[in-house]
Amino acid sequence: MKSSPATARALAIVGAVIGTVLIWVIARQAVGDLTVRAGSGTQEVSVVAVILTAAFAGLVGWGLLAVLERATAKARTVWTVIAVVFLLLSLLGPLGAVGAGAKVSLALMHLLAGAVIIPTFARTSRRR
Repeated sequence: MKSSPATARALAIVGAVIGTVLIWVIARQAVGDLTVRAGSGTQEVSVVAVILTAAFAGLVGWGLLAVLERATAKARTVWTVIAVVFLLLSLLGPLGAVGAGAKVSLALMHLLAGAVIIPTFARTSRRR
C-alpha cells in the first residue's frame, strides 16, 4: 500500500530525528560532550537541541515545498536545489564545534537529516 505524501514526509522527519539522536548518543559515548563555540564561551549540544533542530528543518522544508507546489510546476527541482544549498550551508555550523570528534559527529547529523529528508520530500512532490 502506497502512503500519502504527507505520511511519507512526516515519517521522513521522524526518521531524521531518530537518526540524528542515534548519532548524538553514539558520539557522546565515543567523544564525550558535544560542545560548540557560542559567543565568547561554549555551549553543549543537548539531545533536545538535536531533536528540535532536525524537526524544525524538516517542517520548514515541508512548508517551503508546499508553497512551491502551489506556485510553480517545477516545485520539485526548485525545492531540491534550495534544500541541497541549505544542507551545504548548514555544514558550516559544525566547524564551530570543539574538537574533531564533535565536528565530525555534528556534520554526520546534518548529512543524515538531509539524506533522509531531501530525497523523500523530492519523491513525494506532486506535480501541478
